[in-house]
Amino acid sequence: MSKTPSQSSGDPEKHGSEVSREGSPSPVHDPALERKVWRKLDMWLLPVVTMFYLLNFLDRANIGNARIAGLQKDLKMTNKQYSIALTVTYVPYIVAELPSNLLLKAVGPNLMLPAMLTAWGIVTTLQGVVKSYQGLLACRFFLGLCEGGVFPGLVLYLSFFYPRQRLQWRISAFFSAASISGAFSGLLAFGIINMKGVGGRPGWAWIFILEGLFTVVFGAISFLILPGSPATARFFNEKEKAYVIAKLKEDGATGKNDNVDAFSWREVGQAFTLPQVWMLAILFFFAGTILYGMAYFTPSIVASLGFTNSRAQLMSVPPFAVAFVLSMIAAYISDRYRCRGLVSIIATLSCVIGFSMFLGSTKHKIQYASLFFSIPGTYVAAPTLSTWSANNAAPHTRRATAIAIGFIMTNSGGILATWLLGSLSTAPRYTLATRVLLSFSVVSIAVAALNVYYLWSQNKKKAEIRQRMTVDDEEPGLGDRSAWFEYAL
Repeated sequence: MSKTPSQSSGDPEKHGSEVSREGSPSPVHDPALERKVWRKLDMWLLPVVTMFYLLNFLDRANIGNARIAGLQKDLKMTNKQYSIALTVTYVPYIVAELPSNLLLKAVGPNLMLPAMLTAWGIVTTLQGVVKSYQGLLACRFFLGLCEGGVFPGLVLYLSFFYPRQRLQWRISAFFSAASISGAFSGLLAFGIINMKGVGGRPGWAWIFILEGLFTVVFGAISFLILPGSPATARFFNEKEKAYVIAKLKEDGATGKNDNVDAFSWREVGQAFTLPQVWMLAILFFFAGTILYGMAYFTPSIVASLGFTNSRAQLMSVPPFAVAFVLSMIAAYISDRYRCRGLVSIIATLSCVIGFSMFLGSTKHKIQYASLFFSIPGTYVAAPTLSTWSANNAAPHTRRATAIAIGFIMTNSGGILATWLLGSLSTAPRYTLATRVLLSFSVVSIAVAALNVYYLWSQNKKKAEIRQRMTVDDEEPGLGDRSAWFEYAL
């Protein structure tokens, strides 16, 4: 990784025209091939990855729809017990994230990711046949265990195929599935609950059964269509494979050789020493609290504003639809102008506005309107932070660890969210929860600004070093600490 080129400014679509670190023209500049390979990847890879995450988020968050469709009442759960059921999901989820990311390349993402998808689909389906609170707890535990490595694994997986400055739009494309699932789950639940009584089961049970069965089917199919790496992608010819691999090496997204990207416990430890990893860890924790608070409790929040339960399913759709559109626009801007930090700050400012509106007004229309700021804000910030993390750690093992740390913190925030909105705050005001989420949003803006400043100052120091020395003078294996590795701001 010590031979990573510095990034050029400007349009990421022209990234291949930059000059290599050694000072000679880049050997991997072919405009026609450039357009062709990324278009092929987007057509073959993104739909599959997006469906993975849509099902991941749908199968984890549909308990919020099932709750207002009668799950909590039928299983005789208190609000505290409901929060415990959500928390049980996160404990194995968090434990699985780092080992899963470290194993992903060794096992093969084309095997490991579909296996996880199929397994959690089975568990989701089983939630539809539980008869007791204890049975639900068991299902939620195994759901978290099977899903734990998916999101960090997908971020890492995409970094196997796309250079750094092409990454956020693709991460946002699949992460937008989370906002789509928020909208889709409301519509789906609205239709499925009408199956109440079919097979002697309540409507909420069919939410789990039908969505889980679809996940199992797609998981089985994905074994056949998911490529393991650019070198094994069946939709590429040999020239296209070589081109993508060369672009990844040129960009610094992979090592210059397999030894650099090989697993190393030293590189795992190195990830824990990076200041940018810990600043982002704070941001991930705050963003995770907000994200999962909105994902799990939006139907309950909307229902508390005076809508019937079935109407609340529908009224939860529009804020998530807006989040999808804005997340894609923000991703394009972030990739085009290379401004991860600024996009995350503006997105979090939207959360500040939303929570302030909800907290400061008792009018249901204003409180509902606040969701159009808080939900899009967090669904824009989350993929931006994920890309920021993936962009600024190298080589592979260090990057895999940094990504996993971020998602461990995200899901730790999810645990807090389940209690903040599940039992510590009561409808319709959710006063304590809203105050905490507002405070987290304000602090997030400050920490994001601090991270931008830190990365900018490090880039400035690296530029000074490059003026005094040549590449051959630098110690090999520095990864992102190399003077020739420029941090993404």
